[in-house]
Order: sequence, then structure tokens, then C-alpha cells
Amino acid sequence: MTGPDQPAPPPGWYPDPDGTPGLVRWWNGLTWSDVAIPSGPGVAVQSSPVLAPPSRPPSPVPPAEEPSGGGGGARTAWVVGVSLVVLVAVVVAAVFLGRPASEPVAEQPTPSAQLPPAGPEFPPGTVRIIDEASGISYPYLGENWYEFDLGMQAEVTAIAGQYFVTQDLTPEGTTFIAQCTSGPLSDGLGWAGPSTLQTTTLTIADSVRFNYYPRPNERTVLRDEARTVDGHEAYLYEFQLAWDAPGYDASGERAALLLIDVGRPAPALLYLSIPNTHAELYGVIDRVIDAVDVL
Repeated sequence: MTGPDQPAPPPGWYPDPDGTPGLVRWWNGLTWSDVAIPSGPGVAVQSSPVLAPPSRPPSPVPPAEEPSGGGGGARTAWVVGVSLVVLVAVVVAAVFLGRPASEPVAEQPTPSAQLPPAGPEFPPGTVRIIDEASGISYPYLGENWYEFDLGMQAEVTAIAGQYFVTQDLTPEGTTFIAQCTSGPLSDGLGWAGPSTLQTTTLTIADSVRFNYYPRPNERTVLRDEARTVDGHEAYLYEFQLAWDAPGYDASGERAALLLIDVGRPAPALLYLSIPNTHAELYGVIDRVIDAVDVL
């Protein structure tokens, strides 16, 4: 990628080297990530003449076929070869194999759900995680994300969702993961109705920071704001943690907590976390948050 007299640019987000307008890709100092995401909030795009995309017009994209059963026009042009459709179908089946029919974890509107392309929205027909216990649903993220089966976490009374392993064994003998999980909020975290959404979310943030990350660590707040989710009051707290802990592959993580008053005794908590070893997936956080529905 670089000539003998040009030092390699530092790691960071750069315009997509394929030249696709509006997309950025992660450069780790040596190679590009496999995934391109839309540029947007929380994505600091750098520039480098060494990594500049080619100056060429974008290739035309054939229009996507209508999904079976109708139901509105396609939001994103998306063409997939038959072999990829078969591969994804096999992966999705493997993820949920062994789950009793009476306990579905995801609702699949179409039989050939595809991996979501980079873009601001998930395409029609995306598989969704249905969390009946907390009262929300959100997209399944596709290949290499597995049904959460690692036991309970202190902040919820039941847990559903998805994860993948980013480090098999940490110095503490635990597994480090990326996750997108949900559950009804546990007692003792300050919940006393919608007026306490903000204070409760901040208490949860302190709890997860203490329970699941190397210490000491530094926290940088990215978003701290009230929101509405599917017509329900909610609160979003997103932050970046950084640490210097020997034996950890990651030196930091981006995490987001979305607390939603779903009209039940306990609010629903959505918890997303992406270690910086997989920073190319940071854009997943915004996309999932914007796609949450209340049951």
C-alpha cells in the first residue's frame, strides 16, 4: 500500500478505498478491514494521499428484486449470488440449531435472510431477536454472531441476544466478547419510573464498567441523551473505555446502554459493546439502536 519513501498512515477511519461515496473503512496500519460502514456520528474520518480512493465514477448497481410477498420498495440496492444466499442460510440455521420450537429467539420474516449490507438501515427481511422477557426486539447481526449463552449478567434478571468471542482467554481466565444483549433491568439500580431514566442509566454504566472491564480504565462519554424508541421514553448513554492491561488483545471498547420504559414494572436494557480490536464494527451500534422496536 505504501512506497519505500512514504511511511504507512496511522490506524483510523479513511474513505472507502473502493471509492464508494459515503462509506469509510478501517485501516489498522497495515491492512484494510473487510467491512465498510457509513460515515456519521462517532466516526472520525482521516485523510491520506497514500490511502486516497481512486478517482473514478461508481459502478452502476442493478436494482434489487422485490422480496417475496411484496410489502414496499427496496430501501437499498442489494444483489447476492445464489452461493452466498445458501451459505448465509446455513449459518443462520447453525446459530439457532437445537433451540426448541416453543422457545424461538428470533423471528425470521423470510426464509433467506441476508447479511445486512453497509448502510443506515437494515434491509427488509432481516432476522430479528425477539426478547419477550424485556419487551423489545432488534436485528440479528448475521454471520459469526451467536445466541448469547454465557450466563447471567448483574444488570438484568433475564438475558437474550447475540455475541462473538474476540479473545478466548484473558489474564483473569475469562472470555472477552463483543455483544448485543437485552433484558429486564435488575432491582437496586435506581429505577423508580420514567423520571429516573437518566440517573438509572448512569448507574448501570458504572456497574458494567466495574464488572466487565480491566481496571483502571478511562471513560470518554460520546452520547448522553434522552430519546424516544418506538413511541416510548428512553435514555441513551454511549462511551469509550481505554485501559493499559497486559495480556488483553483490546486496549479499549466502545459501549452503549439504551434504557427503555416499555410500560412494565422493569424497563428494558439494551447493552452493546465492541472492543477496539474490531473497531470496523462501531457503526453497528447506531444501526441497532435506530432499529429497536417495543413489543
